[in-house]
Amino acid sequence: MLWFVVLVLWPLAELFVIIKISEAIGFLWMLLLLVVSWPIGSRIIRVEGRAALRRLRDALAAGREPTNEVLDGALVLFGGFLLLVPGFITDAIGLLLLMRPTRSLARRGVARNHRSAWLGRAVSFVTWGARGGRGGPGAPGAGGRGYDADTTAVDIDEPQLGR
Repeated sequence: MLWFVVLVLWPLAELFVIIKISEAIGFLWMLLLLVVSWPIGSRIIRVEGRAALRRLRDALAAGREPTNEVLDGALVLFGGFLLLVPGFITDAIGLLLLMRPTRSLARRGVARNHRSAWLGRAVSFVTWGARGGRGGPGAPGAGGRGYDADTTAVDIDEPQLGR
């Protein structure tokens, strides 16, 4: 049912809105609005994406789990993607996801509805990658070995190597 809505009803709704806006302001103005949303959206993505990345780094530096920061980054990317898709409904939703107050509402909704293993895995993966491979997969408590090659390496004298 969800695929039907996304693949059939959504484009029909976009087309309906485009026709109504074209009737209200004229075809050329409507076309200009659709085209202008792309560079504005990409600029907003860059600014908000950098801010979300900075908050992620700050959370990691403070030693706390960056759950909100990971969700913010995902919502910024999704909002930016929606701005790049032509249509006024997708632009409106994309802009709402790029604004901090409405993004925090969306983040709460996503976190409340999907408090499952994927959120924990996503935070663990991002934390692991941002810390250079420490504190995630393979770390103590993460189901991994809990050691790395540097801590288990042993120096061997040269005569012992010949055996």
